[in-house]
Amino acid sequence: MGCVGGSLFHAVRQGYKAPKGISSRLSDALVGLRTGGPKVGGQFAVWGFTFSSFDCLLSRMRGKEDPWNSIASGALTGVVLTARQGAAAMAVSGILGGVLLAGIEGVSILLMRFQAEAFK
Repeated sequence: MGCVGGSLFHAVRQGYKAPKGISSRLSDALVGLRTGGPKVGGQFAVWGFTFSSFDCLLSRMRGKEDPWNSIASGALTGVVLTARQGAAAMAVSGILGGVLLAGIEGVSILLMRFQAEAFK
């Protein structure tokens, strides 16, 4: 998912920034596709691995599977992935990770409730 999305994003971005002319735009788009995709894909893989590791660890430690595990995993992932940039960056990234996952979990819960009401 990260590799495909990153490839498309970087291809469009490089093609847009290229000098005028279809051949230069296409060649620059291909360069963006080739260089940007693997980079974003690798970053997405590291994020996914870290998030999943924390999610499984919290599920095991707490003994239950609930949205709080995902929210805490998002926050902890943000903290760990920005550890080299200092305490302030870790705090901001942890808060943003937790808020992002809380939003995702909230939308998921709302959608499940709407679907349950639709099948009554």
